[in-house]
Amino acid sequence: MKLSVDSVKVVEVGPRDGLQNEKVVIPLQAKVSYIEALGDAGLKVIEAGAFVSPKWVPQMADTADVYAEIPKDPGVEYPVLVPNMRGLERAIESGVKSIAIFTAASDTFNKRNINMTIDESFENYAPVTARAIEEGMRVRGYISTAFGCPYEGDVAPERVLEVAARLLDLGCYEVSVGDTIGVGTPMQVQGVIGMLLQVIPQSRIAMHFHDTRGTALANTLAALEMGIAIFDASSGGLGGCPYAPGASGNLATEDLVYMLDKMGIETGVDLNRLVRASMIIAPYLDHPLPGRYLQACAKAAVPVVATSVVQ
Repeated sequence: MKLSVDSVKVVEVGPRDGLQNEKVVIPLQAKVSYIEALGDAGLKVIEAGAFVSPKWVPQMADTADVYAEIPKDPGVEYPVLVPNMRGLERAIESGVKSIAIFTAASDTFNKRNINMTIDESFENYAPVTARAIEEGMRVRGYISTAFGCPYEGDVAPERVLEVAARLLDLGCYEVSVGDTIGVGTPMQVQGVIGMLLQVIPQSRIAMHFHDTRGTALANTLAALEMGIAIFDASSGGLGGCPYAPGASGNLATEDLVYMLDKMGIETGVDLNRLVRASMIIAPYLDHPLPGRYLQACAKAAVPVVATSVVQ
């Protein structure tokens, strides 16, 4: 197989998209050590948290403190998710340089997730992105349910293209196209990407796959064949979506990096250090990390030190 992609940018979403869906609340210093270790592993984009309502997402209530305590590597971007102008104001107060906004390709999911239709979400985000760009921030856009909705079923690729184009029109430098419930298949992925590429450059498209049905790496390969070179992943396979029934299983960063390494595709990520980062957060969870590379390491008795940072 000959691919046009020889390097991939991995966007690490574990500290935000992963941890926000955990039932347990992770101690502040554990989060800080986790994020620092992810940077030490070579990841250049690491979601640091979200300025969302602590009532609805208590796991992200300490984002300002986490962001303040992270040792900032000048070569690493630490975006935070913001849902509205209040979230943006908190991000500005914290000195954040990069934010993410989120909508969906399904109205019903968007209503369940953020209590807005797609159109209403764009009305909400227009002043947010304008202000963020005015403040010198980079803005990334997320599209949920791009390959299927738990409430509406199939989602038309034309709808995904429409939402992606609108996010770019707002000023997003990149759009992350998400398989929120993990129903996508390789041919479907290539169909959606083919539709997007009619309007949007490859360099501005990222893919965000869930491994709910075991297709995340197959879908990644399908996207690579289409020239996509930006992928979201969550170390250890942390996370899912609380508003999408059954949507467990972000693609594990270790699984992604292992496959890309073996394909000769450069990521800049050290797999052993990445495993150590996941092991920092593992002791605080109420379940084992689901990433398959991590499980293989455990079965093979590969020595990895699980470090607790909070006494």
